[in-house]
Amino acid sequence: MIAPEPFFEPRGTPFSEFHRIRAMTALGHYVDLVTYPFGQDVAMPGLRVFRSLRPPFLRGVKIGPSFAKIPLNALLTLTAIRRVLSARYDAIHSHEEGGLIGAALAALLRVPHLYDMHSSLPQQLTNFAFSRSRLIRRAFLGIERFMIRRSRVVIVICPSLEDTVRAIEPHAQTVLIENAPGSTEDQATPAQASDVRGALGVEPSTPVILYTGTFEAYQGLDLLFDAMAIVQRARPNARLVLAGGKPDQIERARAQARAAGIDAVTIFAGERPASEIPAYLLAADVLVSPRSRGTNTPLKIYQYLRSGKPIVATRLLTHTQVLSDDTAILTGATPQAFADGILAVMTDVDRAAAIGRRARQLADAKYSYEAYLERTRQACDALAAPTRCQTRVRHVSDTEDVA
Repeated sequence: MIAPEPFFEPRGTPFSEFHRIRAMTALGHYVDLVTYPFGQDVAMPGLRVFRSLRPPFLRGVKIGPSFAKIPLNALLTLTAIRRVLSARYDAIHSHEEGGLIGAALAALLRVPHLYDMHSSLPQQLTNFAFSRSRLIRRAFLGIERFMIRRSRVVIVICPSLEDTVRAIEPHAQTVLIENAPGSTEDQATPAQASDVRGALGVEPSTPVILYTGTFEAYQGLDLLFDAMAIVQRARPNARLVLAGGKPDQIERARAQARAAGIDAVTIFAGERPASEIPAYLLAADVLVSPRSRGTNTPLKIYQYLRSGKPIVATRLLTHTQVLSDDTAILTGATPQAFADGILAVMTDVDRAAAIGRRARQLADAKYSYEAYLERTRQACDALAAPTRCQTRVRHVSDTEDVA
C-alpha cells in the first residue's frame, strides 16, 4: 500500500487509510505500508510500515497540493521500488496521487492495482486554491486518467467521485466505500461528555455548537463565524466550540472570530485525539458542517450521524449525497441561512430530537462497520478476479443483507 500522506495524523485521508488497513487485516490480508517520514507510529497485527527518507529542511506537509510533495513523492517512489524488489506482492493498493507510483509499479510487476480515490486531483487545485494554471490542471487530469485506466479496481468514497470515474472510464470497476467505518470506538459515555464540558469551562445548561475537523479554507469557517455572530445576538449564552486546526491555523481563526465579534463566545479546543471526538459530539447540542466548496462528503458527517445529535449543514452536494431534510437541517450557504438553521435546532427541541434519531437510524442501517467490512471484502475480491468487467458495487443494503 502506497500512502502519500503523514501516517498517522488525525485528518481525512490518513483516517481513511487507517480504517482501510484495519478492515483488510481483519479480512486476513497482510499490508506493507509505504508512507511519508512523518506521523505517529501505528501498531496493528498484519501491518508493517516503511517510511521514506525525509528531504532536508522538511518537518511536515500540509493538506492538499504543495511543492513540498515533489521531493517527498520522489523519495516515496524510491522506497516503494525498494519494497517491490525485496518482496513478492499479490497486489498494489495506492491512495490519492500515490496511484501514479502504484499503477506504474503494478504494470511492471504484472500484478493488479487498486486505486483508492479520496478526491479528484484537478478539483484539489480549486478546493485548496493552489493554482489556476491550465497547464497544471491538464497535468493533474492526465495523471488522474492514467491512475483510473491502469487500475483493476477503483475505490471511491462518495457518489460524485464515482461519476468522475465514469466520465473518464465508463467500464471502470468501482467500489463505493464511504468513510464511515463505524464501531464501538465511536461511542462515549455521559460521564465523558460531562468531562469535556468541564474541561472547556462550559456549564451543563449552556448550548454548545460544535465544529470538528480541519481549518482549511473550503471548510467554510468564515461562514460559520459570521453565522455565529447572528446566533449570538439571539442566544448570547450559546458557545461555539471548534475541535481541530493546527496552531498557526487556530491563531488565524481567532483573528477571524475577533473580527466577527464572537471571540468571547468561541472556544478553540485544538486538535483532539480521535478517541476523544465521540465525547465531544455527545457533549454538544448542535453539530455543524459549513463546508462551502468541493463535492466529497466530509468524514465527520458519518460520525455526526452516529452521535444522534442534530446536524446543521450547507445544502451542497458535499452534504446532500448523504444528508437529507429528514436527517439534518440543510441551509443555504449564507451566514443568515446558516444561523437560522442553528437557531431552529436550539428553538424547536422536538424537531431537533427527531432529526437526531433519524440520523442515528441512517448510520445504523447504512454505515455500520459490518457494511464497511463487506464492501472492503468486495473490493478485495474484485481485485483478485482474473478478468476485468464493468461492475458497480454499491451499498450492501442495496443488494444483500449483511449477517
